[in-house]
Amino acid sequence: MLRTHTCGELRLDHVNQEVTLAGWVQRVRNKGGLIWVDLRDRYGVTQLIFEEGSTDKALLEKAASLGREFVITATGVVIERASKNDKIQTGAIEVKAANLEVLNPAKVPPFIIEDDTDGGDELRMKYRYLDLRRNVVREKLQLRHRMMQETRKYMDAADFIEVETPVLIKSTPEGARDFVVPSRVNPGEFYALPQSPQTFKQLLMVSGFDRYFQIVKCFRDEDLRADRQPEFTQIDCEMSFVSQEDILNTFEGLTKHLFREVKGIELEEVKRMTYEDAMKFYGNDKPDLRFDMKFVELTNVAQGKGFSIFDVAELVVGICAKGAGEYTRKQIDEITEWVKRPQIGAKGLVYVKCNADGSFKSSVDKFYNQEDLSAWAKLAGAEAGDLLLILSGEAKTTRKQLSELRLKMGEDLGLRDRNVFKPLWVVDFPLLEWDEETQRFHAMHHPFTSPKAEDIPMLETDPGLVRANAYDLVINGVEIGGGSIRIHDRATQQLMFRHLGFTEEEAQKQFGFLMEAFEYGAPPHGGIAFGFDRLCAIFGGSDSIRDYIAFPKNNSGRDVMIDSPSTIAEEQLQELSIKVALK
Repeated sequence: MLRTHTCGELRLDHVNQEVTLAGWVQRVRNKGGLIWVDLRDRYGVTQLIFEEGSTDKALLEKAASLGREFVITATGVVIERASKNDKIQTGAIEVKAANLEVLNPAKVPPFIIEDDTDGGDELRMKYRYLDLRRNVVREKLQLRHRMMQETRKYMDAADFIEVETPVLIKSTPEGARDFVVPSRVNPGEFYALPQSPQTFKQLLMVSGFDRYFQIVKCFRDEDLRADRQPEFTQIDCEMSFVSQEDILNTFEGLTKHLFREVKGIELEEVKRMTYEDAMKFYGNDKPDLRFDMKFVELTNVAQGKGFSIFDVAELVVGICAKGAGEYTRKQIDEITEWVKRPQIGAKGLVYVKCNADGSFKSSVDKFYNQEDLSAWAKLAGAEAGDLLLILSGEAKTTRKQLSELRLKMGEDLGLRDRNVFKPLWVVDFPLLEWDEETQRFHAMHHPFTSPKAEDIPMLETDPGLVRANAYDLVINGVEIGGGSIRIHDRATQQLMFRHLGFTEEEAQKQFGFLMEAFEYGAPPHGGIAFGFDRLCAIFGGSDSIRDYIAFPKNNSGRDVMIDSPSTIAEEQLQELSIKVALK
């Protein structure tokens, strides 16, 4: 080893010991006859001191010539610092260097490699190997590592077996777009990279591996955003001979274990909410429960008073912002403009202020008297000092708009504390959802999700009302994981494919292997997959998953560090029987 200790290890107990350290030069402070060098490695920073009189001239000159990010090794004696630095763990000592060797000089880095860097996102992604030297980034990857280890510990203790499934699989038409891989030895045919190991983990259940898990890479060719990458990681799990309740209890246990062991937090009991209630009271299927502000429907009490915007609306619905009754007209106008942005799409906003004297002031006083407004306030549970914000229009669209407004108000009022965690199981999702573009039903989760037994007859009469044995885990308004009880018999799976618009031939071609496997004794089974990158970001208090991935892609799906994707040689294209149209 080129070192006896790390740069985060030395304490007062090591005083008078001779040590050898190795690492990167964080900074050099040269006071003429006195030079300090901050030496950094993955474990911390230790200060080296070179002093005229006790250090020979050649060594002093060598220390003075050091630049940022030089890789060096230094030997010396640990001494107590006269001026201690309580901001770093090694701040009580320094190393009086007697020897210095430059292992590799370095160019001046394109940005400052410190927590508060001057590098923008694109620059830091281009030089990601330098960005990874920064403490704030390294700590995020250390958090990811810890969560992986604790996941494996919990799953192993619960008798799950980790099994790796194939990366080169078959492309299927359902779900997101696949990344495809051409086969050289089978010209004109393609593999796909897995969007999830779904069919393989179901086949493992048929095989008798009754508890499977895998921390697995998955791939989806989708448009990107802060919490989405073309390649991502799942904690993928499946269990046999279980009910939905068994799965919720098992993975609520995993979630609590991770919070306890990684963050030192005893997580509260995970609440349950149906999909129907989530949409009714929060306007989306992943409600943030760190604050209340439930939707209150006002259609029945707001219509028929001559206000045409409400009278023609399918839904009139509002939220009560506690303590926001002091908002000025300017602040309310800003909120109104915010909901009218194209991203939200509302045509306007109605407000009602609940005054301290018990009276009400609204933007629709011309149409509604104090008694009317009092009835609205009563329905909303509004008190003096509160503010009602109301939208109207087509029901589905209006709920979505109000959901965005609710989240904004929660943020503005300081109710979305990153140190508070409110987990929730959302259950009883619709089995199918209608797609206007294709004019047919699609599986809301995937085609292997089991319908609730009592709803199966409605597949013939009203498919949109059929509920699934499906569930999502939501934390602070972010979907962390989702799963379902699966179909495990051929007849029901064929019925599902038929209602999804598959012909018998298409179903056989795509999934014949799975339906055949069901005929060889498939047990009842179900599972779940956690978005591991999102889970890490929640634990780290971040909105973006990028810093929890060692080498992420940008918003265009590019790795700007290695310049990928890129063109390939004509010879390779010919080998793969691919013709590419020139741009």
